[in-house]
Amino acid sequence: MSTATKIVPLGSGGRIVETACRSLSIAASGLNALEAQFADSEFAATFVRLIGVLMKIRGRVIVTGIGKSGIVARKMTATLTSTGTPAIFLHPADAGHGDLGMITPDDVVLMLSHSGESTELGPIIHYCKRFAIPLLAMTAQSRSTVAAAADICIRLPAVREACLNSLAPTTSTTVQMAFGDAVAISLMEMRGFSADDFHKFHPNGRLGAQLIKVRELMANGDAVPMVRGDASLLDATIEMTRARLGGTAVVDHETRLIGAFTDGDLRRTVTGKRNLNEPIEQFMTVTPLAIEPDDLASEALRLMHERNITLLFVCERDKVVGAVHMHDLLHAGVA
Repeated sequence: MSTATKIVPLGSGGRIVETACRSLSIAASGLNALEAQFADSEFAATFVRLIGVLMKIRGRVIVTGIGKSGIVARKMTATLTSTGTPAIFLHPADAGHGDLGMITPDDVVLMLSHSGESTELGPIIHYCKRFAIPLLAMTAQSRSTVAAAADICIRLPAVREACLNSLAPTTSTTVQMAFGDAVAISLMEMRGFSADDFHKFHPNGRLGAQLIKVRELMANGDAVPMVRGDASLLDATIEMTRARLGGTAVVDHETRLIGAFTDGDLRRTVTGKRNLNEPIEQFMTVTPLAIEPDDLASEALRLMHERNITLLFVCERDKVVGAVHMHDLLHAGVA
């Protein structure tokens, strides 16, 4: 018999679910308390000051904390960095062994401490005071050492922890995490951080794929199948075969898109026993759907699914500059 079976009696599933729901309810109450803090004019003004300091720094945000607050600080560092605010995590245990040297006069320190009394934070506080490094703090104790030392102190709400003894950091770390996200998103919007900026910092993985531009995946130059409107059906068929994209653009003398001819069009035409020397203008799809090179590849894929097509021509000021196939989008991970 396993240890888990001994501890959790059979038939106690209802109690387990009740415990989980209670934990979530307590966490939600903590987030509600944090949101309510912003209704207080003094708290809101302090938050605006904090954002103002972070907006103006020339260096980085040095985020620090110990224990569970340290784990939250690491996550906050990652969120800040990925949304346009340079940040680095400083472990308090390493600070007094040389890592204080990473803090420059252009930086600002953001310190997380629920109690505000963690002794490991002492060397960082002293360093900030000695070299006039701005110290910002997040703590639940307004009369703590950290709060007293901070140039700007955010007083987080006192919350009930989820465990029965109200000791294990649960709700308090949830509140810290949420406040860190609020800081990062506020800075992100104040800076006008765009999807293009996001893609620069997230080039890999699924997120990066959703932010790829059409121009990064499209065929261009000689790889784009293209014939003039007065070309023959045979010419268009040869051009389609050469490019192997399943279609060809039909353009005027200035390479403006006037039509499209695809494999499906060819099958329907051949079935009708047409003369291959007839002009392609008689068989093309007039004013076909097109997309611009700076549109998202995910938008191109959406249009393809919506119109049940596999090829889009890419136009810039109505002139054909490329072509993008569904296979290329899917191969790049666009969804």
